[in-house]
Amino acid sequence: MQSKLTISIDKNVVDEAKALARRKGRSLSDLIENYLKVIVKKEKQVVEISPDIKKLQGSVKLPADLDYKKELQQALNKKYQL
Repeated sequence: MQSKLTISIDKNVVDEAKALARRKGRSLSDLIENYLKVIVKKEKQVVEISPDIKKLQGSVKLPADLDYKKELQQALNKKYQL
């Protein structure tokens, strides 16, 4: 069953999206519908955590000011001797 939807989108975005749809040989409605299907499907996906992993939850206490990205970069530099 088809349903009509009215939305407001910036004209430049609409123009670029129409051009993209033409290049792909599809309608703009089709592109939007498929995009919405993808994001709805992702939202519905539930990641089940195994009981073994749940047991580990809270077992490591990290400092509140831990800079994860900095620590990761240092570990990678050390590993690859950069």
